[in-house]
Amino acid sequence: MDATEVTQLVKDALPDCEVQVQIDGNHYMVVVIGDVFEGLSTIKRQQLINKALFQQIMDGTIHALHPKPFTPAEWAARQG
Repeated sequence: MDATEVTQLVKDALPDCEVQVQIDGNHYMVVVIGDVFEGLSTIKRQQLINKALFQQIMDGTIHALHPKPFTPAEWAARQG
């Protein structure tokens, strides 16, 4: 599964978010930036990303998922 496919699955589930995917073998780091994460705990945020890729995790396509959810303000602060 390539980065484009992963990006599309996440965007389908979280349509108003920016998605960045990095792949190393079958380990996937998925950075998602969106207002949808505002006020949610880290676990709840990660669960939204995990849910988008649940089938691929369960069938072994994605062995290790490293979800990195941020609000736009949090992302801007990390970049600055």
